[in-house]
Amino acid sequence: MRANNLISVILFGVLVISGCGSSYKEEPSFKLYDRGTEDIVNYSKYGEFHGIGTSEYNYIIKDQAGLSKAVGEGIHPNGSSIVKDPDYNRFKKTGKLDGTHWEFINSTDYQANFYKWATASEERGVKLFYTAFALEKAGHIRHAIKAYYSLVVNYPRTIGWTYWHTPWPVAQVAIDKINYLCKKYPQMGWKLTDASIIVKGGYDDSIRNDAFIVNPGKIIRCKPNDLKVTRTDLSRLDIVKTVGTGRIRLIQYENRSWELTVDGKPYIVKGVAYEPSKVGQSPDEGTLDDWMQADYNGNNKIDGPYDSWVDANRNDIQDPSEKAVGDFRLLWEMGANTIRVYHHASNKPLLRDLYKNFGIMVLMGDFLGAYAIGSGTTWYKGTDYTDPEHKKNMLESVRQMVEEHKDEPYVLMWVLGNENNYGVANNSKQNPVAYYSFVNEVAEFIKSIDPLQRPVAICNGELKFLDIFAEHCESVDVFGTNVYRGYYGFGHLWQCVRQEADKPVVITEYGCPAFNQYRSKEDAEEEQAEFLSNCWVDIISNSGGYGVGNALGGVLFEWIDEWWKAYEPSLHDTKPLWAGTFPGGWMHEEWLGVTSQGDGKDSPFKRVLRKAYFEYKRLWRN
Repeated sequence: MRANNLISVILFGVLVISGCGSSYKEEPSFKLYDRGTEDIVNYSKYGEFHGIGTSEYNYIIKDQAGLSKAVGEGIHPNGSSIVKDPDYNRFKKTGKLDGTHWEFINSTDYQANFYKWATASEERGVKLFYTAFALEKAGHIRHAIKAYYSLVVNYPRTIGWTYWHTPWPVAQVAIDKINYLCKKYPQMGWKLTDASIIVKGGYDDSIRNDAFIVNPGKIIRCKPNDLKVTRTDLSRLDIVKTVGTGRIRLIQYENRSWELTVDGKPYIVKGVAYEPSKVGQSPDEGTLDDWMQADYNGNNKIDGPYDSWVDANRNDIQDPSEKAVGDFRLLWEMGANTIRVYHHASNKPLLRDLYKNFGIMVLMGDFLGAYAIGSGTTWYKGTDYTDPEHKKNMLESVRQMVEEHKDEPYVLMWVLGNENNYGVANNSKQNPVAYYSFVNEVAEFIKSIDPLQRPVAICNGELKFLDIFAEHCESVDVFGTNVYRGYYGFGHLWQCVRQEADKPVVITEYGCPAFNQYRSKEDAEEEQAEFLSNCWVDIISNSGGYGVGNALGGVLFEWIDEWWKAYEPSLHDTKPLWAGTFPGGWMHEEWLGVTSQGDGKDSPFKRVLRKAYFEYKRLWRN
C-alpha cells in the first residue's frame, strides 16, 4: 500500500481507502488480522513468469517470505499469519470451526467460513477459490480479489468438480469474479487487464485431453470511468455477413459483433420462459394441461394470458380492487418482447393476439428428441440420433411446426432442442457428432421450407460440446444455451463462443430461485432480483457493439413458479434439489418465477409479483 500512496483507516468497521482523487469504502463483517503489505501484489517482484500465453505457463516463486508478507492472511503462500490471528484461535478453541470445510460454504458466519477454508486440507486452487468467496461475502472485496488472483497466477489449471461430477475450470471463474467485482466497485479503482485462460479440449467431461493456455494478466489501478463498458457504433462499420432475407435478420459487422434486426431495427431478446401450470398438475403424472387451451372458469378466455390477477397486498385473497389483468399485459408492462415456447404451439389466434396487441414475439421450439419427445420412442429407450426411424419422426415433427407457423408474424426464431447434449433420454452424450450433425440437417431442412428464412437456433446445455457444435453445425445461425452460472453473469462464455464458433448467442434460459433456506423470504426475493439483474447487465454489456458483441439477448426462466418440479405437484417444496452457484448454494426449482402463485389456492389465476419483476421492469423499460 505504501508503494501506491494510499491511506487505509479503520473507522467503526468501515475501511476507508483514499487516494487518486477518489474514495472507496468497504464494510466488512469482521476485521482481518493481516491485510498484507501490498494492496495490488507485484508478483514479478517475488518470482518469475514463464510461458505467458502458452500451455507451458508457470509462475515460480523466488521470495516466498516476501510474497507471504505482501499477500496477507489466508492467501497463498501465506499459511502462517492466520494461525497467529487471535480470532482464529478463539474460533478454533470454542468449536466454531468444527466440521468439514464443505459445510461452511453457505454459512452466514463469514469469519468462520474464511478461517475454515483458509486452513482447509483441500486442493490448493479450490481452497483459494472458496477462501476468496468467503472474503467476498464478508465484504473484504480487495482481499477477495487478491485471493482470486493468487489462484489465477499460481494454480490456473485447477479443476474442481460440480454437483453433477463434471469438470469445472476454477481459475476461469476466478477471472470472471475479479472482472465482476472491479466493475461492481468502480470507485475502488482496480482493473484486470489481458487475463485469459483458454482450455483447449475443455468442452467434454474428460480432463485428459485438456490444454490450458494461460495469461494471468495484471491488476492495475484505473479511474472509475475506465471500467465503463464502451460501445462501438455499428452503423459506422462494414457488414460482413447477413443471415435471412425476410423481416428478421442477423447481421455481423467487421469487428465480429452481431446484431438481430426486426423490420430493419435492432432487436434485443427480452425473453421470458412462459409455461404457467396449475398447482396439482404434473407432466410426470400425465396431468399437465396445455396452458394455451386452459379455461377453468369457462368464460371462453384462456386463463393465464387473460384472467390472471395480481395479489398486490399478498393477503392470498382477491380483493375487489384486484381485477383480472392477464399475463400478456403483465409481461408487456414488464418490458418483455419475447416468450419461449418449448415444443410447438396449439393456439395460433392466442399468439397472434400476443403479437398484435402486445408486440411480443415467440421463440418457437421443437424438443428434437429431448425427453424422447418427437422421436417416437420411450423415455427408457431414449432417442437415438443414429436411428433412421427416430430421425424421420423428428424431421416430421419439425416439419409440422414450421408448416403450421411459418406464415405467422409472431415467430422470431426456430429453436431446436432443450439441452439435449446432457443426454437425458437420448444418446447425444455418447455420440455427440451424430447429434450435432442431425441438428445441422434439421436446420437446413427448416430453411428449405421457411420462405422468410428466419434464424435457426440450437438450445444447448451450457458450453458442453461447443467445439463439436462449431465443427458440425454450420447451418445453425444462433448458439442458444441454457446457463445457470452465478450472480456475476456469464463470464467467459461470450469469448468462448466467439473463439470456437463465431456465432451470435441467445441465453435460452437463465434464472435464480426466490427461496434460500438461510434467509428470510424478503431477503431471498432481494437476492433473486440482484442475481437476475446482474445477468441482464452482463447480456447487455456484450450486445449491440458492447463488449464481445455477440449477445442477442436472453430468456429469463421463468414467469411463474411451477410446483411440480420436485415431484410433489400439490406442495410448494422447499427441499434443495442440487448444489449450484445460487444464493444459499442450492437450486430450488419450484421457486424460479419472477411471479408466484401465492398459497396456490387460486391457481392458475393468482399472481404475486416479486421484486425481480419490478427490477426487470426498470431494466427492460429503460
